[in-house]
Amino acid sequence: MTTPQSPLSNPVFARLFSAQVTSLAGTGLATIALALLAYDLAGDAAGTVLGTALAIKMIAYVFIAPIAGAITSRLPRRNLLIALDLIRAGVIVCFVFIDQVWHIYVLIFILNACSAAFTPTFQAIIPDILPDDKEYTRAIAYSRLAYDLENLASPTAAAIALIYLSFDALFVFNGATFLISAMLLVSCTLPRPHDILESQNTWYNTTSGTLQFMKTPRLRTLLALSFSLACAGAMVIVNTVIYVQGHLGGTERHTAIAMATYGAGSMVAALLLPKLLEERPDRPFMLGGGLLLVVGLLIGSNQPGYTTLLIAWFILGLGASLIQTPAGRLLKRSSNDSNRTQIYAAQFALSHACWLVAYPVAGWTGNLIGIEVTFLILAALSFLGLLLAVVLWPNPDHESLQHTHKAVSHDHVHIHDDHHQHVHEGWEGEEPHHHSHQHEAKTHSHNFVIDLHHKLWPS
Repeated sequence: MTTPQSPLSNPVFARLFSAQVTSLAGTGLATIALALLAYDLAGDAAGTVLGTALAIKMIAYVFIAPIAGAITSRLPRRNLLIALDLIRAGVIVCFVFIDQVWHIYVLIFILNACSAAFTPTFQAIIPDILPDDKEYTRAIAYSRLAYDLENLASPTAAAIALIYLSFDALFVFNGATFLISAMLLVSCTLPRPHDILESQNTWYNTTSGTLQFMKTPRLRTLLALSFSLACAGAMVIVNTVIYVQGHLGGTERHTAIAMATYGAGSMVAALLLPKLLEERPDRPFMLGGGLLLVVGLLIGSNQPGYTTLLIAWFILGLGASLIQTPAGRLLKRSSNDSNRTQIYAAQFALSHACWLVAYPVAGWTGNLIGIEVTFLILAALSFLGLLLAVVLWPNPDHESLQHTHKAVSHDHVHIHDDHHQHVHEGWEGEEPHHHSHQHEAKTHSHNFVIDLHHKLWPS
């Protein structure tokens, strides 16, 4: 059995990955700078400001991503990504000059609206660059590692930088990283997009990704597991400092170690999974990850000491990465050239909708009824997501399915593939093109994806 080569040996992916790591590094520092800016402008009300900013971020993600997925399919991908990086660079530098809290809210919305367009487009490019499943699995594992390393390294780097610089300098640094990311993208030659819009109707293209997502059993499962993940992750992000310093009497150093332990668990899974997934299906690993999330939260509900909390946080990090790392494989298997960007945008929006629910639950219930009860509530919600995943995910999950097409006549943009073998009259133009055409009734088998010609999953 040959060992798959590293995706970093592909020069296009190497540049894209470098752009991702660069912008992540800057964003991590800017997140810390934002907290300091909020305190500078609002004092003791900084928590309210940050909570509102976080909600605005999630709202931008949930509502802008599907719209962006429909629009960006029509645009040259490299130019679009470069433009979004340049806009984000300009927006982030504007934070240096603001002096009103409402300015934060406006800039946060614009910044994350750009990210809601950038991230799904960026993610949808990777399968075109790395069509081999094993290389693609390693690529998304590297991406997971980059996020985890950013979470671990950013607080340390920010602490060192703030010894010599004001927090405004962190915003400037983040702006520079977006410019570097744009320059790396300029040097890339991206494959020509295969995306062929199934319809010229913008509303259809905006909503189709979410509808197709919800009609695909393995993607409904992914949404259920994303909800479990959001419940566990929100507990870690919102309540680590409260439990460690408020309940256990720890210090900021103890809080940092606890967060790092969560990241370490995630990194271990991201390092091990590519090899394990080469010959094994995604299902047992992802469902196992959901089970680990429930176990970690239940350990937390038992009023653990610091050492036991670290074990729980490591388990939660491990479970989170067991779900997140294979998720890209499910998206790739469940999309095709005509709808890949919309499917990735739907996943981006729906998964962040889960966080939009989980963040308030983790914060408000912890404040109103206590941290131990909050652990139990989130464990119950996480278990509900896991239970739905077990029920919704077919076992075995076959990619090729036999199905029957009824005879139909319609008009849409297409190329001549297995579904389009019809006579032309000479006026239709080069592919892709659109004209009224007829499909005969037939039964056949192939890798099944919900799209314009396959509107329901075969029973």
